[in-house]
Amino acid sequence: MTKKIIGIDLGGTTIKFGILTVAGEVQDKWAIETNIIGNGQHIVPDIIASINRRLELYKLDKADFLGIGMGSPGSVDIAKNTVIGAYNLGWETLQEVGAAIEAGVGLPFAIDNDANVAALGERWVGAGENNPDVIFMTLGTGVGGGIIAAGNLVHGVAGAGGEIGHVTVDISPAAFACTCGKSGCLETIASATGVVRVARQLAEEYEGESAIKAAIDNGDTVTSKDIFMAAEAGDKFADSVVEKVSQYLGLASGNLGNTLNPDSIVIGGGVSAAGEFLRARIEKYFNLYTFPQVRNSTKIKIAQLGNDAGIIGAASLALKFTETEAV
Repeated sequence: MTKKIIGIDLGGTTIKFGILTVAGEVQDKWAIETNIIGNGQHIVPDIIASINRRLELYKLDKADFLGIGMGSPGSVDIAKNTVIGAYNLGWETLQEVGAAIEAGVGLPFAIDNDANVAALGERWVGAGENNPDVIFMTLGTGVGGGIIAAGNLVHGVAGAGGEIGHVTVDISPAAFACTCGKSGCLETIASATGVVRVARQLAEEYEGESAIKAAIDNGDTVTSKDIFMAAEAGDKFADSVVEKVSQYLGLASGNLGNTLNPDSIVIGGGVSAAGEFLRARIEKYFNLYTFPQVRNSTKIKIAQLGNDAGIIGAASLALKFTETEAV
């Protein structure tokens, strides 16, 4: 019987699970609520109980599984399988996640940062087409990412490799301050909240007709989705906001491309729902900021896996528990 792998995508509100084949096919998936009460002390026991219940429910033999992989927020030690500083989970102190889950389920366990595992998923069976050199950029509440070079995730000496959201793209005096402590980070411009921040800044000087500008001036709630939809519908002000955001994304992508020359830079996350409308604009600026060899070889793509990227990429971590890896 073909071996299976388990993927866990640990989030602040939901824990997603998946059972996959070693070829990356999702055979079953489910989710439970993340219970962060009491500094997140229930999270690991809930994960153990949920996996054991699922295996028992479907009469699945643990001998048929290679292992478990998990993506987690916070600072992850991939050698010790620990997490610290995942504040949205209540995990301020060091959590011995791996040892507990291995003991509770009885399968080998591997863990990495949540943005990294999403990158692994998209690289493996998504837009990355299993190429060994792929960069994944996720545009959501923040801007995260993962860099895969020669088939391996780039972690860096402090585990901060692939922090694409903190690439500096704006060095002007008007650059937005970032939660990291510096200014002009890509995250301050290209995240869902960043797009709205750009719109508010540009609205101060825009004098034409625009429903989005009018909403901002009225103090109404405006989202990044509203701005992209209005831009696609012909709102010139909204279009100028998308153009500015795309320029900064193209600049960051161009610098990453010039440095690493991956096969593709894959754009995911909620903001990427704008699809080709956004991709084409990023590509326009990417071409402007790259030299010919990179421009002609690195592609800008939109992610394909959506919310499944996390569980698929997490599950792929468990492939290391066999000598015959599928990645």
